Amino acid sequence: MIVLADNHVRPRLEPLAAKVPEITIGFWVLKLLTTAMGEAASDYLLSTMSFVGFGIGAAGFVSTLWIQFRTRRYNAFAYWAAVMMVAVFGTMAADVIHHQLGVSFTMSTLFCALGVAATFWAWHRIENTLSVHSITTRRREVFYWLTVSFTFALGTAAGDLTASQLHFGFVGSIVLFAIVMAVPALGYWRFHLNGVVAFWWAYIATRPLGASIADWLCKPTKTGGLDYGAGPVAVGMLMTALVVVTYVAVRNRRMVTKPGPAQLKSAA
Repeated sequence: MIVLADNHVRPRLEPLAAKVPEITIGFWVLKLLTTAMGEAASDYLLSTMSFVGFGIGAAGFVSTLWIQFRTRRYNAFAYWAAVMMVAVFGTMAADVIHHQLGVSFTMSTLFCALGVAATFWAWHRIENTLSVHSITTRRREVFYWLTVSFTFALGTAAGDLTASQLHFGFVGSIVLFAIVMAVPALGYWRFHLNGVVAFWWAYIATRPLGASIADWLCKPTKTGGLDYGAGPVAVGMLMTALVVVTYVAVRNRRMVTKPGPAQLKSAA
């Protein structure tokens, strides 16, 4: 009876299809928007509510991931809500490690980089793949979101490292990480760089790029920013991301429901 019950429950828990979006221009636009929003929202919550803000970020992180894991197919709103809260909480974690525990940006960047590397190693060793198109089991989904969480914390630490400790400033960091992100795109397009390597390379680079953009918009002018404030920037990025997610979700639904040539032929 236990075996039968387990066999009955397990298929209900496993995804029915890959639960990540297609890797298009829209994906990268949303990745940058949610990344920048997470940086600004984290700064606002920690600066105005301290540990209460940290608790809000942690609760949002847990609840959105719970919803994402409960879905069995890709859902644009569930997926991007989870990415947003991973961005917020990942930024908070990196900031708390530096400001509250006194860990340097260099050490926190190294620690997060090792976390990403260890997750990649375990994921590939167990599943023999790192492709996002293979996220069709619960275990692979766990590896995916663990990797995503580490990349957000890594990007926050790396962005702060280049902007302050290495004296690139916000604009300099934006230029630096834009170049770092463009390298795998060019390599994949022109030089046949492995698609999985190109994706994760660009994915990791979007985090410090988006965080640097948010810091440039939020921070005071005396530190090289535009001084729009973390709250307004977070709200603006959130509203823009919601518009893009809605557009992507509606477009995907129309593509799924629109009959193809074969369907039209059979219907005739």
